[in-house]
Amino acid sequence: MTEPFEIITVDTDRVACDGGGGALGHPKVYLNLGEEGRVECPYCSRLYRLRDGARPDAHAH
Repeated sequence: MTEPFEIITVDTDRVACDGGGGALGHPKVYLNLGEEGRVECPYCSRLYRLRDGARPDAHAH
């Protein structure tokens, strides 16, 4: 298994990724971190990880 090219710590269980490179990026995709609290972008291999102690369901209250 290879190391992710970048690890981004987030406070929500849903993220949008566009590659971060403007015209050099990729189409925007919306990703759900799921039960594991992490997801890898299928385009650019960025790894999104839920911050320790974050409550992803807090916005629903």
